Amino acid sequence: GLITALLEAIEAGADEALMLDPNGRISSCNATNFFWVKDGRVRTSTGDYCFNGVTRAKVIGLCREHGVPITLGDFELEDAHAADEAFVTGTFGGLTPVREIDGHVLPATLPGPVTARLRALYEALKDAEAA
Repeated sequence: GLITALLEAIEAGADEALMLDPNGRISSCNATNFFWVKDGRVRTSTGDYCFNGVTRAKVIGLCREHGVPITLGDFELEDAHAADEAFVTGTFGGLTPVREIDGHVLPATLPGPVTARLRALYEALKDAEAA
C-alpha cells in the first residue's frame, strides 16, 4: 500500500502520495499527515485511518489553543483541490508547505498565512519543550 503509493507518486513527479481511506475520503499522505486550509479554516481527516503522529496532534492542539479554526472530518479529494493552502506534518519536517495537489496549484504563496502562523507556533512550542 504505502510503498506502492510512494513509488507511483515519485514516478508522477510528486514528493508524496495523498492517501484515501476505505470510503474514498482523504486520510493522510504516505509518510506524513495532511492538512489544508480553506477560508482561514484548517481541515484534516478524523484520524480514524491515518497514523496519528505526534506532530499532527501538536498542530491540532495548537489550533485549538490559539483560536485557529480547525475541523477534523471526512473530506472529499475535491475539497483539498479547492484549498487556499496546505501543509504536511512529520517528525523531521515539522510543518512543510504544499504547493500543488494533483496538478491543482494552490493560490497561497509558500508558506501560506495560516501555515506560517502554525509553523511559528510549532517552533515556539518545540523551543519551550527543549528549554
